[in-house]
Amino acid sequence: MLGPGGRVRREPMAESVGAGPASVRGIYEALDYGPAREGVGPAQAWLDAHGRSLGHFIDGKWSKPEGRETWVCKSPATGESLATTLQGQQEDVEAAVQAATKAFENWSQLPCHARARHLYNLTRMIQKHQNTFTVLESLDTGKPVTEARVCDMPLIVRHCYHHAGWAQLMGVEMRGWEPLGVVSAIIPSGSPLVLLAWKVCPALAMGNTVVALVPPTAQLSALLLAELCDQAGLPSGILNVITGAEALAGILATHPAVDAVAFAGSAELGRSLRQVTAGLGKRLSLQLGGRTPVLIFESADLDSAATGLTETLSSHQGLLLGGGAPLVLVQEAVAGALVQRLKARLGALRVGEALDRTTDVGGLVDEVWRAALQAHVDEAEAEGAEVFQAWAALPAQGSYYPPTLIIGADTTSRCIREEVFGPVLVVLPFRTTKEAIALANSTPYGLAASVWTEKLPLAMEVACSLQVGTVWINGQRMYDAAASFGGCKESGFGCNGGKEGLYEYMRPSWESRIHSRATDMNYKTFAASSSAAPFPVPGQAKDPPSGPTQEAHRPSVDRTYKLYYGGAQKRPEGLSSRPILDSTGHLMAYIADGSAKDIRNAVEAAHKAAPWWRGRSAHARAQVLFYVAENLGLRQMELTAELAALMGVTPEQAAQEVELSLERLFHWAASCDKHGGALQDTPLYGTNLLLREPLGVLGIVCPDENPLLSFISLWAPAVVWGNAVIIIPSQRYPLPALGLCQGSQLMEWASAGNLKRTWVNCGARRHWEDPAQGAGEEFLSQATYCKSIWVPMGDVFAS
Repeated sequence: MLGPGGRVRREPMAESVGAGPASVRGIYEALDYGPAREGVGPAQAWLDAHGRSLGHFIDGKWSKPEGRETWVCKSPATGESLATTLQGQQEDVEAAVQAATKAFENWSQLPCHARARHLYNLTRMIQKHQNTFTVLESLDTGKPVTEARVCDMPLIVRHCYHHAGWAQLMGVEMRGWEPLGVVSAIIPSGSPLVLLAWKVCPALAMGNTVVALVPPTAQLSALLLAELCDQAGLPSGILNVITGAEALAGILATHPAVDAVAFAGSAELGRSLRQVTAGLGKRLSLQLGGRTPVLIFESADLDSAATGLTETLSSHQGLLLGGGAPLVLVQEAVAGALVQRLKARLGALRVGEALDRTTDVGGLVDEVWRAALQAHVDEAEAEGAEVFQAWAALPAQGSYYPPTLIIGADTTSRCIREEVFGPVLVVLPFRTTKEAIALANSTPYGLAASVWTEKLPLAMEVACSLQVGTVWINGQRMYDAAASFGGCKESGFGCNGGKEGLYEYMRPSWESRIHSRATDMNYKTFAASSSAAPFPVPGQAKDPPSGPTQEAHRPSVDRTYKLYYGGAQKRPEGLSSRPILDSTGHLMAYIADGSAKDIRNAVEAAHKAAPWWRGRSAHARAQVLFYVAENLGLRQMELTAELAALMGVTPEQAAQEVELSLERLFHWAASCDKHGGALQDTPLYGTNLLLREPLGVLGIVCPDENPLLSFISLWAPAVVWGNAVIIIPSQRYPLPALGLCQGSQLMEWASAGNLKRTWVNCGARRHWEDPAQGAGEEFLSQATYCKSIWVPMGDVFAS
């Protein structure tokens, strides 16, 4: 069949499950796999025990409120009706949150060992029902039963055991931290049970309670997990599961009693949650999707790479736990050889019923996914790409799609730029290593990537250059509870796994729970124009003398502070300045009145400087900070006098702030080369490296209190960890006089556009003099993101 831009080849592949030889002689001659259907007895018995009609699970019991619409859960493989569930409403969210709030009071106060025992009992209960979980997950999502048993269930059990251990160690390893409160976990339909375990295990281990919202297309295994919590003896209300559509996500996330939102799913819903929670003071972690670039170099073992890609494709709909199907970048010299290997392996995949143990590719979650996938393939073909499909008679019923290879698509094609959910590989050639890195980093996503080469120095250099949260070297789909997994850029923010993942569900002990309300704001006009009146300064008198130009108080030499970016002082584009008055209302100086154009210029300068600064060693960056501290020491008396006049404080208080600022600079310079990364202990035969990577270009707005100390406390860790920074100091820089709480809300709302990570105080005061509050661990975590690099071994002792 010829397409408009190339030949579409549809070649025979392994027979679909159930179409094997009919006779004994035919079986011996073919020596092919026959059907090996998994027993469904325990799963069907559980559904029958509930009359195949399931409600929510709230406060340790089933809840079936009247007047609710129902959803028929169907198997994607066969269309068979499995059970009916409820479509939740706002009242159900309210009941679940109230139950979790009540349970939090006791659960958070339990001794660490008691929580660890509870989680251990839950883990043992899950192990006793692994077969039921496996079959339910396969029936409900279309995932091949072998994948659910071999990949998902061991990972879930591992997470439960690992975090039961953290519950035991919390009092020793997490001193100075406490649980957030009620966590809302919002889960997608791709791999619901694994993702639910990723959110629930660390949240419960650290003393939080959870309200989980699961989608209509994948609910059964989550409801079974909630019921097992009750059977394992866990206190009622610590895990509540409500079923319903996406519309409930916003209701749950914005509930006043919810302290944190842990979301996994689409970028669109993630943006929506970022916007509706802006200004509410809630902890938010977003695990979104993305394309997973697979970089295959000419020095790679092509057979291993092709096998790894095929295994990825044969996993559940080609997905990588929150990410879409891989984007294969292969060096030109070996592109043809790799494509031939991929075609041969795709032709051997078996498409069929998920419950058959010999099935490689199961059905998609629903017809909507299948239609979207077909649209991507058709569009790529129309644009001139070659489309190869390993074609056979697919099962008559179910949302199946044949394994597909797209070769030679344009880099602007949707099949490269957007997520693709299904058994599809897109192959794109590259010439040089720099080109490969540029192609991989050109997407707006940054979830995971893999690198295939037998040259370890090349693999490590490429891994460190990729802007993603996880890199697999000569492998795919490696996950573990002890290894951090999270995205950057538009793949979200927040971390799952390891000690770093625990901080998503904890706050410093000194920090109070924030339950603020968002302010009605016009986001399009906020900060678009400057105030007509001079901006107030800290300690400014209520009734200053008339006009700031009194000759009696004018300095002998006019002091005007310009903007500073690109390594030089700059005049503002608007050519205007603002007066700054001291605590008695007398003129001290003028500061440049910046504008949107000045911000743009500063951001451009920061982006130019970022690669160079990031590439400097930790030692070199520390030396720069020590040099800044030296210069601060030389101006110590001058800064003390200026702070005393500006703030209206005593010279002793001003001197203490300057001294603490100097100490804070030394603290972060000394810390720079002490926390660069670690080895994480995982079951992998090999090494898992945790690296702390700079975020890139940061924008910082300083608070009013302790203007020098807060400036240093925010700027120093950001810079010393390799970021380029645009910083607005205190309120002396012109900002709209709408209050810090509104400023925090605006930042969070605006960050939803490209899903930037934010860290705001929502108006809460921080005691900058206290090292725990002004130089704690959170400053390090907020200035960096964690990257996991998996390096397997296996030449000598692997077997």
